[in-house]
Amino acid sequence: MGGIFLLGWLAYVSLSPGLAPYHYELIEEGGVDKFKKLGLEPWPDLAISKYEVYVEDVGKPIAVAHLVKSGEEPPVLLDWESLTSELLTSVDRKSSELVTLVTAIKKYAPEDAVILSWWDTSRQIELLTKRDTLFPSHHGEPMIIPSHWRERSDAIRNYEEEFWGAPAPAEERRKFQRFADALVADVEKGAGILRELAGSREAYVVVHVSDLYKLGLMRPKSIDLAYKNFPMNSANMHGLVNTVKRFMAENNYATYTLQSLSDRTVRGYFIRDGHDILLAQMLPFTETRPLELTSIQLIYQHGGYWVYKIPPIAAAPVS
Repeated sequence: MGGIFLLGWLAYVSLSPGLAPYHYELIEEGGVDKFKKLGLEPWPDLAISKYEVYVEDVGKPIAVAHLVKSGEEPPVLLDWESLTSELLTSVDRKSSELVTLVTAIKKYAPEDAVILSWWDTSRQIELLTKRDTLFPSHHGEPMIIPSHWRERSDAIRNYEEEFWGAPAPAEERRKFQRFADALVADVEKGAGILRELAGSREAYVVVHVSDLYKLGLMRPKSIDLAYKNFPMNSANMHGLVNTVKRFMAENNYATYTLQSLSDRTVRGYFIRDGHDILLAQMLPFTETRPLELTSIQLIYQHGGYWVYKIPPIAAAPVS
C-alpha cells in the first residue's frame, strides 16, 4: 500500500504543481439516525458528514473521517481512521471513546468549569458538552504530513484552511503555544502554566495518548518520539508485548505506551529522550505512574483519554 501511495502522489504532483496532493471527498451525510454506529443519539440535532481522503490516481481512500456540525457552527472532526501506516493531517481516534469521555464530563464537571486540552479535543468537548474550553477554533497545528510532502506544505496549509475555515485568532494561538509549553515542561512548572491558563476557575485537563505525537512535531527538541503499528492478537497478548519490547530495545528507546486503534491493530509510542516532561508523566508509560502525581490529580481514564483536575491556587496565608 505504501508503494502504491507514493507512486500515486508522484503522478499527481507532476500533473498539478501547487495543489495539495490529496483531497477530502464527501461520501455520505445525514442526521444521527443515519450514523447509529457513532453513538451520538444523545445529540439528535447534530448533522454528520462522512469523508474519505484520496490521493490522485490511488483508487482506495487513505483515511476515513466523520465531521459533526451543530446549526451554523463550523464543522468539528469527530473521528479519524488512517488506512495506511503513514499519518496524514490527523491522528487516529475512536468516536466510541470520545462519547464515553464527554458523557462523563457532562455528568461530573461543573457547568462553569473550564477544560484544557489539545485544540482538536477541545472543539469536540465544547460541541458535545457545552463546557468552556480555551481552544474552540481550528488551529491546524502541527501539520501532520509525510516527509516526502514537506516541500508542498504551503499548498497543504492553504487547502486545509480552505476546507476548515480561517485559522484561530492570534490570542488563542498564543495560549495554545503556552499550553504546549506546559506539556513539555517538568511536572511542577507545567502544572503551574496550566493553572495560569485556567485562571481562578475550576479546571480540568484532558490528554490523549496521540497528543504525544503532535507535541513531538511541535517541540522536537523537547521529546524524541516515534510510533509504530503492530498487529493485534487478543489470544497472544504476551507475544505482542514481547514484540513491542524487542522493537524498543533494538532501537534504543527508553519507554513506551500503547494505543488501541482497532481490534486488529495497536500503535506503540516510543520515547528515547523526554520521558520526564509533563505529558509523558500524565500517560501510562512503562516508567511513569500517573496516579502518583500531586501537582495535578488523576480523576478519570477511558481508552486513550486521561483526565486530571488542576488544583486551585493556594490562598495566601493571613499575616
